[in-house]
Amino acid sequence: MGRTRRPSAQTTAVVLALAEEPTAWRYGYELCRQLGLKPGSLYPILVRLADRGLLETEWDTDVPAGRPPRHIYRLTGSGRALATELAAAAISTMPLRRADLESGWQGA
Repeated sequence: MGRTRRPSAQTTAVVLALAEEPTAWRYGYELCRQLGLKPGSLYPILVRLADRGLLETEWDTDVPAGRPPRHIYRLTGSGRALATELAAAAISTMPLRRADLESGWQGA
Protein backbone atom coordinates (compact mmCIF):
# COMPACT_ATOMS: atom_id res chain seq x y z
CA MET A 1 0.00 0.00 0.00
CA GLY A 2 1.49 3.36 -1.07
CA ARG A 3 1.87 6.33 1.15
CA THR A 4 1.53 9.96 0.12
CA ARG A 5 4.77 11.84 0.60
CA ARG A 6 4.73 15.21 2.26
CA PRO A 7 6.21 18.00 0.15
CA SER A 8 9.63 19.34 1.10
CA ALA A 9 9.88 22.55 3.09
CA GLN A 10 10.89 24.40 -0.09
CA THR A 11 7.97 23.00 -2.09
CA THR A 12 5.61 23.88 0.75
CA ALA A 13 6.99 27.44 0.79
CA VAL A 14 6.44 27.77 -2.98
CA VAL A 15 2.86 26.47 -2.80
CA LEU A 16 2.00 28.74 0.13
CA ALA A 17 3.59 31.77 -1.58
CA LEU A 18 1.51 31.12 -4.69
CA ALA A 19 -1.57 30.71 -2.48
CA GLU A 20 -1.19 34.25 -1.13
CA GLU A 21 -2.85 35.40 -4.36
CA PRO A 22 -4.15 32.12 -5.77
CA THR A 23 -5.55 33.47 -9.05
CA ALA A 24 -2.64 35.82 -9.81
CA TRP A 25 0.04 34.85 -12.32
CA ARG A 26 3.55 34.99 -10.81
CA TYR A 27 7.04 35.04 -12.32
CA GLY A 28 9.68 32.58 -11.15
CA TYR A 29 12.11 35.44 -10.54
CA GLU A 30 9.57 37.09 -8.24
CA LEU A 31 9.17 33.84 -6.27
CA CYS A 32 12.97 33.43 -6.01
CA ARG A 33 13.25 36.88 -4.46
CA GLN A 34 10.27 36.42 -2.13
CA LEU A 35 11.40 33.03 -0.84
CA GLY A 36 15.17 33.47 -1.01
CA LEU A 37 15.50 30.40 -3.25
CA LYS A 38 18.03 30.05 -6.03
CA PRO A 39 16.65 29.44 -9.53
CA GLY A 40 18.30 25.99 -9.53
CA SER A 41 16.08 25.05 -6.59
CA LEU A 42 12.89 26.88 -7.58
CA TYR A 43 12.44 25.92 -11.22
CA PRO A 44 12.58 22.13 -10.68
CA ILE A 45 9.92 22.57 -7.98
CA LEU A 46 7.73 24.54 -10.39
CA VAL A 47 8.18 21.87 -13.08
CA ARG A 48 7.21 19.07 -10.65
CA LEU A 49 4.16 20.99 -9.45
CA ALA A 50 3.06 21.58 -13.04
CA ASP A 51 3.67 17.92 -13.97
CA ARG A 52 1.41 16.88 -11.05
CA GLY A 53 -1.38 19.21 -12.19
CA LEU A 54 -0.98 21.55 -9.22
CA LEU A 55 0.29 24.50 -11.22
CA GLU A 56 -0.69 26.20 -14.47
CA THR A 57 2.04 27.65 -16.64
CA GLU A 58 1.83 30.06 -19.56
CA TRP A 59 4.13 32.25 -21.54
CA ASP A 60 3.80 35.93 -20.72
CA THR A 61 4.03 37.50 -24.14
CA ASP A 62 3.03 40.99 -22.96
CA VAL A 63 6.62 42.09 -22.40
CA PRO A 64 8.55 45.22 -23.41
CA ALA A 65 10.22 45.23 -26.82
CA GLY A 66 13.54 43.44 -26.80
CA ARG A 67 12.70 41.27 -23.80
CA PRO A 68 11.88 37.60 -24.41
CA PRO A 69 8.62 36.09 -23.15
CA ARG A 70 8.79 34.54 -19.69
CA HIS A 71 6.90 31.73 -18.01
CA ILE A 72 4.25 32.69 -15.48
CA TYR A 73 2.72 30.41 -12.88
CA ARG A 74 -0.38 30.05 -10.72
CA LEU A 75 -2.06 27.31 -8.73
CA THR A 76 -4.77 25.10 -10.21
CA GLY A 77 -7.80 24.09 -8.16
CA SER A 78 -5.87 21.04 -6.97
CA GLY A 79 -2.93 23.26 -6.10
CA ARG A 80 -5.16 25.57 -4.06
CA ALA A 81 -6.56 22.52 -2.23
CA LEU A 82 -3.01 21.37 -1.45
CA ALA A 83 -2.15 24.86 -0.18
CA THR A 84 -5.14 24.73 2.18
CA GLU A 85 -3.99 21.35 3.50
CA LEU A 86 -0.40 22.52 3.93
CA ALA A 87 -1.45 25.70 5.72
CA ALA A 88 -3.71 23.72 8.08
CA ALA A 89 -0.91 21.22 8.78
CA ALA A 90 1.54 24.04 9.48
CA ILE A 91 -0.85 25.65 11.95
CA SER A 92 -1.58 22.37 13.73
CA THR A 93 2.13 21.68 14.26
CA MET A 94 3.08 25.17 15.46
CA PRO A 95 4.43 25.11 19.01
CA LEU A 96 2.75 27.23 21.63
CA ARG A 97 4.64 30.37 22.45
CA ARG A 98 5.72 30.94 26.04
CA ALA A 99 3.83 34.27 26.03
CA ASP A 100 0.61 32.40 25.15
CA LEU A 101 1.08 30.08 28.12
CA GLU A 102 1.96 32.88 30.52
CA SER A 103 -1.05 34.98 29.50
CA GLY A 104 -3.44 32.14 30.25
CA TRP A 105 -4.28 31.35 26.61
CA GLN A 106 -6.57 28.35 26.62
CA GLY A 107 -6.54 27.47 22.90
CA ALA A 108 -10.19 28.37 22.42
